[in-house]
Amino acid sequence: MPLKRVFLGLGTNLGDRDANLHRALSALEAERIHVLRKSSIYETEPQDVKDQPWFLNMVVECETRYFPIQLLSVLNRIERDLGRERGRRAIPKGPRLIDVDILLFGSVCIETPELTIPHPRMLNRRFVLEPLVEIAPDLRLPTNGKLIKDALVKVSAQQIRRREPAS
Repeated sequence: MPLKRVFLGLGTNLGDRDANLHRALSALEAERIHVLRKSSIYETEPQDVKDQPWFLNMVVECETRYFPIQLLSVLNRIERDLGRERGRRAIPKGPRLIDVDILLFGSVCIETPELTIPHPRMLNRRFVLEPLVEIAPDLRLPTNGKLIKDALVKVSAQQIRRREPAS
């Protein structure tokens, strides 16, 4: 089975945020999701629910043998194992220990009740676009072939601070 190229967005704003990101990266590798490139870590202002701590975000390029729905299931399990709460106890778009989103999956476009690729809100989020462009500046959207870096202009007002290259 050939390897597939996937871009994932990682975010955290509770607990030891740096450790949360590093635990998520280790968990990806343990699940045979090989990290090829990592963006810098960015500190970002919450977008939808403002009254919460700032996030640490990064994007990683990976290789995997999983298909999209399989990958989603593995990522949900990683989040759960790292302490992410979903359901009635969680605030939608609120604070979280870890969040791992599928941003792009090769040239796949998919829309199901549980998964949409490309990620439906990625073009509205500087904390996704900036690290994505950092590691893949010539990446294009599979939906229309447009350069992803061109979407950065529309989100430039969102507060984001590059902290450090990921180790």
